[in-house]
Amino acid sequence: MKNDLLLKTLRGEPTERTPVWMMRQAGRYLPEYMVLREKYGFFERCQTPELACEITLQPVDIIGVDAAILFSDILVVPQAMGLEVQLVESKGPWLPDPIKTKNDLNRIRVPEITETLGYVLDAIKLIKQELNGRVPLIGFAGAPWTILCYMVQGKGSKTFDEAKAFCYTQPELAHQLLQMITDTTIAYLQGQIRAGADAVQLFDSWGGLLGPDDFENLSLQYIRQIVAAVKDKAPVIIFAKGAWHSLDEMAATGAHGLGIDWCIKPTVARQLAGKQVTLQGNFDPAKLLSPIPVIRKEVTAMLAAFGPGNHIANLGHGILPNVPVDHARAFVDTVKAYRHA
Repeated sequence: MKNDLLLKTLRGEPTERTPVWMMRQAGRYLPEYMVLREKYGFFERCQTPELACEITLQPVDIIGVDAAILFSDILVVPQAMGLEVQLVESKGPWLPDPIKTKNDLNRIRVPEITETLGYVLDAIKLIKQELNGRVPLIGFAGAPWTILCYMVQGKGSKTFDEAKAFCYTQPELAHQLLQMITDTTIAYLQGQIRAGADAVQLFDSWGGLLGPDDFENLSLQYIRQIVAAVKDKAPVIIFAKGAWHSLDEMAATGAHGLGIDWCIKPTVARQLAGKQVTLQGNFDPAKLLSPIPVIRKEVTAMLAAFGPGNHIANLGHGILPNVPVDHARAFVDTVKAYRHA
């Protein structure tokens, strides 16, 4: 591996500088991606290994990030389990037949990953070949609670109240579904690692909708199973947006890295998470719309706040579609040029 900064940092080893990549870096803000988006539907892009490979490599070539992240979507898992998932451009995900009752649960299964998600594994093999050791490749999956939100709500939401109501009124059913998602996700991430992923990230995008007790009950106990099954095979990063109240419990899972958003100070996150785990984040994606000199100043302040070691520079959520490419590059270049005193 020519550039192993990310992997060294996740293993707690010293590095000459902070590694950097950006969530959702493969896609929507890049003109080269827009050309492919005009030609091919979303899941067509995900399910065609050559297209997924091309999109995954774009930010490595154009922005110069220290890691590639697989171009795919967390909702390929509900698809593999037997639910129809559509992605409506500019509206988001749509699942026409969501899970509401026990009968609905009979419509889904824990799938054979090589049969249902073989196209992802093929894409990973192709990406690894094309990367040729330039940077590590990050694989990923959605955390069980976040996947349940979509499988029950049937669409995106700011509150996922129907998904929460399902868990509170039919707890037995909810835990059955969460366990099925967990078993699928373990097999899926292990498959990604066998195919060549150097590290994996678990996205709990809606973890912050739950209070600490519900987060433990509906999310963390399942994340714990996934981390335990995967962490000895490759480094694992947990990104549970807004769930900073449970950083200490997340660190105790044995995960190598914890993603944080911009609503918590790096010093506070470090106190909660402890010294052993790597922190990843936490630049506000909207700040990439600032003038470039402001971006440089703010990124430098962020790096200083995290201090040396055990930090991967990233955004606190996915990059916005309207971020100019040179602004994204300024973010990356500023991190690459920075050295801790």
